[in-house]
Amino acid sequence: MTRRPGHPSGSASALRSRGAWIGLAIMTVVALAADLGSKSIAFATVADTPVKIVRAEVLDAVRPSDLLPDHDAVTAVPHVLEFTLVLNEGAVFGMAAGQRFFFIGFTIVAIGFCLWMFASWTGARDRWAHAAIALVVAGGVGNLYDRLVYACVRDFLHFLPGVKLPFGLAWPGGDRELWPYVSNVADAELIIGIALLMWFSLRAPADAAEETPETKPTDDAGSDA
Repeated sequence: MTRRPGHPSGSASALRSRGAWIGLAIMTVVALAADLGSKSIAFATVADTPVKIVRAEVLDAVRPSDLLPDHDAVTAVPHVLEFTLVLNEGAVFGMAAGQRFFFIGFTIVAIGFCLWMFASWTGARDRWAHAAIALVVAGGVGNLYDRLVYACVRDFLHFLPGVKLPFGLAWPGGDRELWPYVSNVADAELIIGIALLMWFSLRAPADAAEETPETKPTDDAGSDA
């Protein structure tokens, strides 16, 4: 079998595959619903009373998280996962807080790039790659929705609460917690999706190397006496 240029699996282009587009759309919608639904449930149930985020109040606040009521974290699995509400102005794990318009523009470009990758780089049967792209698109759209509607991102997942860095080590700023970040389902989808895309891109050259090239029959004419 010869490999179709530009499509690591050797299958037909996903661009012309109705099934591939439908699959991508379904996976994206499911992942997006998981993110937005979990955010809504968390902000309705984690604090003593449901928390409503108002965009105008967030824009006027010095620190958006100050708008949240005092509440105790809800332990899901001791020392593994707890739920606590945070409003994040930055990117994943709160990086580059305050750059809202930059992240809106960057997210739109990244989503467009993912769709281009799906159409031009993957084949119709590259389901793992399609799932990875769906996760990245859903994660980007989920957090983009929050930035447009609330001017911040709703976070509530705190992994490894109370677990400290070994040997007395600390992060810059003095925090000794092993994982001090609060994130959301969209962040997890972005990380998993990017990791899967990296794995897919590294696997493709290896798969290509395993395929034997087609050989032409040798011309033995004239070899007989």
